[in-house]
Amino acid sequence: MTPTVPTSQPVDFPVLQTEVAIVGGGPAGLMAAEVLSQAGVSVHLFDAMPSVGRKFLLAGRGGLNLTHSEPFELFRTRFGARQNEIATWLQHTDAQAVRDWAKGLGVDTFVGTSGRVFPAEMKAAPLLRAWLHRLRHPTCGVPVQFHMRHHWRGWQDHCMVFHRQTDAQTVQVQAQATLLALGGASWPRLGSDGAWVPVMQDQGVEVADLQPANCGFDVLGREGQGWTRHFVDKFAGHPLKSVALTVQGGGDASTADRFSRRGEFVITQTGVEGSLVYAASVWLRDDLLASGHAQLMLDLLPDKTLAQVEKEVSWPRGSRSLSSHLKSRLGLDGVKMGLLHELCPPEVLQQSGALAAHIKALPVVLKSPRPVAEAISTAGGVKWSSLGADLRLNARPDVYCAGEMLDWEAPTGGYLLTACLASGVQAAHGILSNSVTKKHK
Repeated sequence: MTPTVPTSQPVDFPVLQTEVAIVGGGPAGLMAAEVLSQAGVSVHLFDAMPSVGRKFLLAGRGGLNLTHSEPFELFRTRFGARQNEIATWLQHTDAQAVRDWAKGLGVDTFVGTSGRVFPAEMKAAPLLRAWLHRLRHPTCGVPVQFHMRHHWRGWQDHCMVFHRQTDAQTVQVQAQATLLALGGASWPRLGSDGAWVPVMQDQGVEVADLQPANCGFDVLGREGQGWTRHFVDKFAGHPLKSVALTVQGGGDASTADRFSRRGEFVITQTGVEGSLVYAASVWLRDDLLASGHAQLMLDLLPDKTLAQVEKEVSWPRGSRSLSSHLKSRLGLDGVKMGLLHELCPPEVLQQSGALAAHIKALPVVLKSPRPVAEAISTAGGVKWSSLGADLRLNARPDVYCAGEMLDWEAPTGGYLLTACLASGVQAAHGILSNSVTKKHK
């Protein structure tokens, strides 16, 4: 935990002065730096890591999902309870604006079959290199100054205090406006470790607990002990494809399902993870937080009706084993068959009607989300009640916040990255409008 530097400590370090200091070199911080730089504002950007954009690069290993092509009114709903607030950011920086921005960096994009938008080369590194070159050598505006390996320690009087790792020296920075874009707490080895939380709380800023988002889960298992060793040895790492996952409503049978989608996910040593699970994770995590219980329903054969499955399960199987019978009649085998044996009581496997019902709606009980450090992203953060619409802190009017350190979340699919970029633009506009740098507007 990184404490705020005591105000009683003598001020005897050189002070770097700048119009705007940005702490955090992720997408939100870099985008804010670009907007301010182009407006002629002097910007110094600090980051604890040896280089910026590390989580951005990791996200692009399998193909950088920049944004999503769906219409704005649908796009905005992906942010759940915070959709109205984030819609104000997206008015300036929507999906098309992100594509235009990438094009301006010399990176063409295309829309995939799922509606997701990717760079033509499917890589993050070329885009980041072009972006950093433009920040350091702009055709108009002021070059951004980068300071790597600088760990933010908080404030001392009116100065920000950093520990410079290269020579173990203390650096003080006096800025007319400050933007914090420190990320959440997922993938801490890439720089987002949540160490800023107590520093902000000491300043009177309310912070909602950081929680995993877009995360995997540990299962309870039929015997309450997780997966059996036999199942783990045989199926851990195997993908479950062409399935449908449902999170049912919280009320009676007439309550609509809160989530239902087809896709795929992966069996892990302790539970489940992957794109379909991530998409449902907000409901599953919140159920666990609220009651200690969460359950997803799995349709192993979404292309077949319950009546069709019942007919095939009831077909006489003679001397064949149940596994051979289901493989022959329904194509069920491998990890899907393994799940039935793992989760269904013996009496269910022996009754065709009950077995068919479980094939179409197999309950998977979860006991906990995976730790926040393993999650793709983070929920929780600086509460909206602590911020103005321009993302300025009520407790410190010279300080703004952006990106994942704010109390919002988004599913995978380009939504998180788009909103992070948009929040950087929003905060930069706030700085230009409200601080002494408004002369550059």
